[in-house]
Amino acid sequence: METRVLKSFIAVATLQNFSSAARKLNTVQPAISRHISDLEEELGVKLFWRTTREVKITPAGLSLLKDAQAMLQSEDEAKERARRAAKGEIGRLRIGYLPSACFSFLPDLVRAYAEQYPEVHIRLIEMSAQEQIDGFAEGTIDVGFSRPLPQADLKSLTVKEIYEDTLLAVLPERHSLSKKQRIHLRQLENESFVLYNRTGAVGLFDQIISACVTNQFTPRITSQPGNMQTVLTEVAAGLGVSIVPGCIRHLHTKGCTFLPISKWKPSIPLQIHYRTEPTRPIDDAFVTLALQKKSKIRKLAL
Repeated sequence: METRVLKSFIAVATLQNFSSAARKLNTVQPAISRHISDLEEELGVKLFWRTTREVKITPAGLSLLKDAQAMLQSEDEAKERARRAAKGEIGRLRIGYLPSACFSFLPDLVRAYAEQYPEVHIRLIEMSAQEQIDGFAEGTIDVGFSRPLPQADLKSLTVKEIYEDTLLAVLPERHSLSKKQRIHLRQLENESFVLYNRTGAVGLFDQIISACVTNQFTPRITSQPGNMQTVLTEVAAGLGVSIVPGCIRHLHTKGCTFLPISKWKPSIPLQIHYRTEPTRPIDDAFVTLALQKKSKIRKLAL
């Protein structure tokens, strides 16, 4: 049953007049009559009783009328959903994120996005950088917030910087150096190091090791937690010192002291990643909002 035939049928059924139906559909009466005849032949039933004076719908016609109206409404709704999906107004958005680097700003950002696009289903997934690489490859996330990813994993992704963080030394409060304004990295050469696991942040780990080697020592790593809060907890417990992004100060830091590092200007960006192809309006809308709010995000994170 073609849409134009169903529209002719509905018009005749509701107006009970072929001429009126033709005027409503901006066509001629013979076309309407042909549509009804074709439909009756296709179904093998009479849809109307017709005389020179009146048109009455049959029981079969009444049954079809309800279904025909539902079919056209469903078609209109499908078209509208497609238009809205093309605009990024409906669908699903799965966001992978590093909790320690994002928790200060991500709730506000997601709330603002949800207010603009209330019919987009949003899912937040706590993931390390490596897990985000796997997530993009497996199609389980659409957008990711992480530290820089290895170049080999960026071929299919677009990358935008959200903010640039500074690396700081973190020491137990009772450490002999904790009262200083800043320290030199070399002053930590005899310390035990608690470093965030390399698997979760390859770039961060390698940057720290490289800086230590440049300062003529290899850090003695005694622990590599997979969670930044655990890093701080172990430092606070006196199990070692660490070097962490400054945004970590927003976590529970009781018992820890954060110090700038002299003669080293370490920085590590937080980036947003999303697929280059195929582009999705939903992803584009979220990324656009995140970039518009970069200044606010930086104030919240640093």
